[in-house]
Amino acid sequence: MELIKKIKNKKFIIVNIFLFMYVVLNLLDGERGLVSYYEKIYIKKNLINDENILSSKLTTVEKKNNLLTELIDLDYLEILYRQKFMVGKSKEEFYTRNIK
Repeated sequence: MELIKKIKNKKFIIVNIFLFMYVVLNLLDGERGLVSYYEKIYIKKNLINDENILSSKLTTVEKKNNLLTELIDLDYLEILYRQKFMVGKSKEEFYTRNIK
């Protein structure tokens, strides 16, 4: 009986302790907690890095596309042919003779 009387007397303190523990646990962990915040920052940095890499690849592809579509660049086409069909060597030099 004395235990029940002590609990009734300290009921306010016990409820406050449980509420404080609940708030602290939700601040540190959970959907919007501190740990989740740092994980989301890490994911955001990775996504920004991926975006930068993909945008640089996109610009190179756009440049290659422009070389092929607007005015045909024969030198670039020759480089592509050599890479795709293994014609000639990479450091091979050609000398042409223009006959008129």
